[in-house]
Amino acid sequence: MIVQSPNNPYSHLTIKEREWPSFPTKRLLSHGLIRGRVLDFGCGTGVDVAFLRGKGHNVIGFDPYYAPDYPSGRFDTILCHYVLNVLLPEEQVAVLMAVSELLEPGGKAYFTVRRDIKRNGFRVHSKHNLKVYQCNVVLPFKSLIQAEHCEVYEYQHFNQIPRQVRSECPFCHPDPERELLSESAAVYALLDKYPVSPGHALIIPKQHVSNYFELSDKVRTACWLMVARVQTILLQRFQPEGFNVGINVGAVAGQTVPHVHIHLIPRYLGDVPNPAGGVRNVIPDKGNYLHLYAPAE
Repeated sequence: MIVQSPNNPYSHLTIKEREWPSFPTKRLLSHGLIRGRVLDFGCGTGVDVAFLRGKGHNVIGFDPYYAPDYPSGRFDTILCHYVLNVLLPEEQVAVLMAVSELLEPGGKAYFTVRRDIKRNGFRVHSKHNLKVYQCNVVLPFKSLIQAEHCEVYEYQHFNQIPRQVRSECPFCHPDPERELLSESAAVYALLDKYPVSPGHALIIPKQHVSNYFELSDKVRTACWLMVARVQTILLQRFQPEGFNVGINVGAVAGQTVPHVHIHLIPRYLGDVPNPAGGVRNVIPDKGNYLHLYAPAE
């Protein structure tokens, strides 16, 4: 679900009031790239939705302000035009994750960003006299269309991207049959192949780094935003009573795949006889430490 940031409450005022379909939608349609069940994510007043329906496409629109009924199910094609440029960084991440979760495995999303913004930051809207935000955005996806005023990126799930050279690292080249839970520009999340409990998930940076402490601050932040998002997904799907969160750094700490990954493990009432100590149980007999603080008789 997308929640509007209280720090950027007027992003909906940035839409262009127009009566004709957008340039990226017309270009994508002319290239035969709009297929199957279609979602216009950030549709504004719905001009592109009406245009595509007039062309016979099965399409719905979502916009937090103008069309706030959140879409259900998955989509073969998702359009997201000129949305990211008017959002704060944390809002951009939320949109990328939402689109990844709504996309069918094997489907494609198209993010259009403006290329005519001269200055990043807040400005006063000339018509409404309220502060709105705008910024330039560069995405690590395939650049499909470049024009003077905009660029269109093609996105597909990280584990669905064709690769000419297969990496030996299972996290650099994840199995396309595995369920991708969510994805942002720098991080993705999968259900663990060998779960210790129902819903055991892995949060994985796309950058191939073995040591968590060698990740950049930006990527570490992206990892924890993903942890929070995946925790919400697991709560909805599996209804656990608690969680363990863990990172293995180095072989002596039990790391078996030399690529950073964070374990998010749902916990259930009665799943072990005595859960006291939690992650302290990685070393046997060190979990139950409470007796050290028991009052003397």
